[in-house]
Amino acid sequence: MVTMASIMNSKIPCFGDSSRVHQAEFLWAMPSVNQVENARRAKQVRRVGLGHGLSFSSGSVDMSIQAVAPEISTTAAEAPTPLSENEKMLANYVPVYVMLPLEVVTVDNVLENKDGLEKQLKELRAAGVDGVMGDVWWGIVESKGPKQYDWNAYRSLFELVQLCGLKIQAIMSFHQCGGNVGDAVNIPLPQWVLDIGESDPDIFYTNRTGNRNKEYLTIGADNQPLFGGRTAVEIYSDYMQSFRDNMSDFLDAGLVIDIEVGLGPAGELRYPSYPSSQGWVFPGIGEFQCYDKYLKAEFLEAATSAGHPEWELPDNAGEYNDTPESTEFFGSNGTYLTEKGKFFLTWYSNKLLGHGDQILEEANKIFLGYKVKLAAKVSGIHWWYKSDSHAAELTAGYYNLQDRDGYRPIARMLSRHYAILNFTCLEMRDSEQSASAKSGPQELVQQVLSGGWRENIEVAGENALARYDRSGYNQILLNARPNGVNKDGPPKLKMSGVTYLRLSDDLLEAKNFSIFKTFVKKMHADQDYCPDPNKYNSPIVPLEKSKPKIPIEDILEATKPMVPFPFNKETDMSVGGGGLSDLLGSLINRITSIFK
Repeated sequence: MVTMASIMNSKIPCFGDSSRVHQAEFLWAMPSVNQVENARRAKQVRRVGLGHGLSFSSGSVDMSIQAVAPEISTTAAEAPTPLSENEKMLANYVPVYVMLPLEVVTVDNVLENKDGLEKQLKELRAAGVDGVMGDVWWGIVESKGPKQYDWNAYRSLFELVQLCGLKIQAIMSFHQCGGNVGDAVNIPLPQWVLDIGESDPDIFYTNRTGNRNKEYLTIGADNQPLFGGRTAVEIYSDYMQSFRDNMSDFLDAGLVIDIEVGLGPAGELRYPSYPSSQGWVFPGIGEFQCYDKYLKAEFLEAATSAGHPEWELPDNAGEYNDTPESTEFFGSNGTYLTEKGKFFLTWYSNKLLGHGDQILEEANKIFLGYKVKLAAKVSGIHWWYKSDSHAAELTAGYYNLQDRDGYRPIARMLSRHYAILNFTCLEMRDSEQSASAKSGPQELVQQVLSGGWRENIEVAGENALARYDRSGYNQILLNARPNGVNKDGPPKLKMSGVTYLRLSDDLLEAKNFSIFKTFVKKMHADQDYCPDPNKYNSPIVPLEKSKPKIPIEDILEATKPMVPFPFNKETDMSVGGGGLSDLLGSLINRITSIFK
């Protein structure tokens, strides 16, 4: 048995080792999208999956290495059919989706102002938008009681989206709406769940001082039969199965193209480390959220198995609005660099990986065979990214340092479920952020997207905050095609889609919407709207069964840092306006963010 302690003390194999040469050759010489497309068109592609799965035991973590690097091989048979000029440019097309209002279905489970929404959706369709993304709130659908699902309002919403000629990305939203940046409405978890929390508050994430966070159930409850005999994972699974059964006609019709599985607060795979509802303000480092009795017991079991029963959860990591240097844990030569600190951070981040892996496996079983793609969202925690400790990322569960990649292991985990990695903060530039926060949104996006591409999965993204200026749009365009448009076919690097946050009266204001329509056109590489995703992205095929589980140690091999793929400095498909307009847009955005 390989324990947590052996993980901490073992060295990750170097890619210089002979046993890793094949994998290194793949990672550093990944075939271009163009090569892959030509091979696919000639029907000569044989694609071997990563073979990555996860195996998590309770307490200690059992593992052995059995990774299989992805390969793309071609055999000479017939020459690829030449691409037409239109097909060459269409290969650069990145679809644009627009996030629906949070309250499009009210907390009372009613689709209000249907006529007004229809008008807005038709405006989006006329602007060339490919589809919309919408939360399907657990707190609304299952509000009446356990397994008492009411999908009527969401069926009306999906019918309307279908009528307007748009696709939909459906979010399985197992979190509360309210308490996060941008939350203008309040949609709590189902009341029957909150009632259970009255007698057992440890079903909620808890910080060191005992404050409970009711945004999302703690990972510690994942496999505890606390909910009328069901575990949290069983609740999520039952909900998704009911969605499938009640929305099967929309799935069969190809209306639903993505199922984004909510895995934490704000639907993101993370801990609720920076809750506005508990007084956090930017750029506070946040707090660890593992002090409920279930996670405390799991940590004690893991520490005891590692030979350190005396180790306890951190008590020196500061409070929500501290800076890294003001704490013992994150300061210079801080606890995070010690054996004890590394053990805790490995355990804390591995719990997050295991949580995501288990729920995505359930989702894969439920949607198996449907022509949809699974997706998971990762949060863009850009503040303190340029500090040594990356404190804000660590409290959220992303164990990311200069010498340790905290995101590529997530991508590797997602690869076994054929899932898309959806990342945020695509619109942000370093120059727009306060220097005191040591933010690095551009470097963070580059690292995360590169990690996804290296793991051979699709990456998508969205803006974190509402933006209507050319500068924000141009930054999204740059990240969507980091090396620009390829006039001879698929670009070297390309995101599978971008979701704009969000549909509102402000977006549809004449000047704002005019700029937005240009943005959509540039995302489409100046091509007309294309209703068939198979013409510009990898084909949407029936969802395959998740690959076999393999131990966590192989996932942790992906913590080895690698140089990100190079990104251009500016997009070659600018929305327009040029330097002065972009400068003014950035300046206005920075002033606005300061006074928010």
